[in-house]
Amino acid sequence: MTMTRPALDPELRDLLAGMPLMSQLSPETLAQLRRLPSPPVESLLAHRPVDRREITVPAKDGAPIPLSVFSPANTDRTTAAPCIYWMHGGGMVMGDRFSQLDIPLEWLDTFGAVVASVDYRLAPEATGTALVDDCYQGLLWIAEHSDELGIDPARIVVAGASAGGGLAAGVTLLARDLGTPAIAAQILICPMLDHRNTSTSSRQYSGRPGVWTREMNEFGWRSVLGDLTDDEVSAYISPALADDLSSLPTTYIDTGSAEVFRDEDTDYATRIWATGGQAELHVWAGGFHGFDALYPHAHISATARRTRTEWLARLLPPNKATGTARHLTPSTR
Repeated sequence: MTMTRPALDPELRDLLAGMPLMSQLSPETLAQLRRLPSPPVESLLAHRPVDRREITVPAKDGAPIPLSVFSPANTDRTTAAPCIYWMHGGGMVMGDRFSQLDIPLEWLDTFGAVVASVDYRLAPEATGTALVDDCYQGLLWIAEHSDELGIDPARIVVAGASAGGGLAAGVTLLARDLGTPAIAAQILICPMLDHRNTSTSSRQYSGRPGVWTREMNEFGWRSVLGDLTDDEVSAYISPALADDLSSLPTTYIDTGSAEVFRDEDTDYATRIWATGGQAELHVWAGGFHGFDALYPHAHISATARRTRTEWLARLLPPNKATGTARHLTPSTR
C-alpha cells in the first residue's frame, strides 16, 4: 500500500531532481557503489591549519582499526581541547572515516576541537557487534591518550550521521554500561537506530527510489545482523532495543520529516525524556535522509548545521582557566 508522504522542502526537491536514486541495494550494486571514488580528504584540509595524525588501534579480535586525528595547528598546546569522536554514515555497508568529515571539521574550526574519525569495519564482511566494538575500542584509545593528543577527557563528544549516528548511540550505551570512558554528549544526526524497520516513516519510504529507502535499510541491517535472530540482536547494535535509556549524556538528535528514520529517531528522544534525561530534538520539515550532508548550501541545510553548532557552543563554553575559546561564525559550506 502506498502511503502519503510529507512534502519535500522546495529547494531540496529541486536539488534532488538531478540526483540518480535507487530503491534497493544488492551485493552487486553495493560493490559498484564501493568502487566509486571518494572526494579526497585533502580538499577539506587545504585551507585549514590542521595537523593530521594517522593511528591504528587493535580491535577486540586484533584486527587493525584506522583512526584519523585532526588537530588545530598553531594553537596553544598547553590548553586541553574538546574532542569530537566521529562515526561516518553509509548504512553500515559503505563509507570510510573521511565520509561526511566536513561536519565535524566545522567544529574544529569553531571550537578548536580535536576531531578523531574511526574506520570501523563494514558489513557484510563484519557482522554482529564488530562494528560498534570497533568504534568503542577507538574511543577508548582516544580517551586513554588524551594527554598525548591535547584533549580534555571531560569534553569528549561522540557524534555520527546515519549508520554512524546509530553506532554513536551504541557506543554511548556501551560506555555507560561499562563505566568508561566519560562522554560529555552525543550528537546523533538522522541516526539508524532500529533494525526492526517497522515504523510509519519506514513504511512511507518504501517502494519508490530515494536517498535511503526501507528496502535499502533492510539490506543494511540484514548485512550487519547476518544469521542473528531478533532475540539475539544486542541493543548496542540496534539501540532502539535498549530497555533503559537513563544516565545517558546530554543528547542532540535531528532528522527530517521526509525520511525513513524520522519515527525511530523521535521515539529515541522521547524515551530519553521519559527517564528524566536531557535531549534536544529537531525534525526538519521537508528534509530527506542526509539532506544537510548532500546539499550543505541549501537554506534548510545551513540552518540545521548552524543549529547543531549553536547547541554544541552551549555545551563547550570557554576554558575557565585560560579564558580561551573560538567564537567563529559556523560555516555553511
